Amino acid sequence: MRLSALSLVPFALATLLACSGGGAATTVAPIVTTPVTPPVTPTLTLAWSDEFDGAAGSPVDPAKWGYDLGDGCSSGNCGWGNSEKEYYTNAPENVALDGQGHLQIVARQATGLTCYYGACRYTSAKITTRGRMTAAPGRVEARIKLPTGQGLWPAFWMLGSTFPSVAWPACGELDIMENKGSILDATSSAIHGPGYSGNTPFARISAIASGPTTDFHTYAVEWDAETARFSIDSSVHFTVPRSELVRYGNSVLGQSYFVILNLAVGGQFDGDPKSDAILPATMLVDWVRVYAWSK
Repeated sequence: MRLSALSLVPFALATLLACSGGGAATTVAPIVTTPVTPPVTPTLTLAWSDEFDGAAGSPVDPAKWGYDLGDGCSSGNCGWGNSEKEYYTNAPENVALDGQGHLQIVARQATGLTCYYGACRYTSAKITTRGRMTAAPGRVEARIKLPTGQGLWPAFWMLGSTFPSVAWPACGELDIMENKGSILDATSSAIHGPGYSGNTPFARISAIASGPTTDFHTYAVEWDAETARFSIDSSVHFTVPRSELVRYGNSVLGQSYFVILNLAVGGQFDGDPKSDAILPATMLVDWVRVYAWSK
């Protein structure tokens, strides 16, 4: 017998009731999903910089930089703790802008000055952001061209912002770049702190793959509470985790620092110059930039 369309309605209804057990229709609860918030990745934001723009012979910006002067004896640290032979000045022949967007720190032979070892042999300069700017955990970098010659000791480094009220090494020190003037293809980076200072186990000499030290290179450190990463031209060459530091003493990561640029002559790092023919010697700084972590 062929069923009409109307006769199919009660048939379909009966089938539906049979499938549902003959009772009320089953209600299926909707699936509720909770949105997953992706983790926030910290980013670096420019917090401070000096591009060293200005007329040739101009001093550094006094709102950004101060000077350490003399041979270290005024602070009870003759030879700056390393038997160095330079006398630091703020004279334009030792530290000034070059008018082409660079800072020049120049080591020269000295005349008429007295140092802890007798007549001073050399003058140079050391500038610092102490009392003007402290860098919070983040990234500090500078683009620098180094001089060459045995006995020269250019450096780009930082001391903990609590210095000098907290003495070294407890204040902490991050050496972003130090160079022996006798070595043209490598620089070193280091961390000094309580229990790991002086001949620290946290020091690394690294070859520069992108050219000699007499070319411009970008030297940087990136740090937070857990790790410090030192790099040259964006290539990380030395990483120090907090877990290693605390094997020797308290960690100096996760704190703020002030920035230092200087060109030392003589001392324990590369010895005293064998010839003064290497002078004048110029450390040329294109810029310094400071970044802080942000979310």
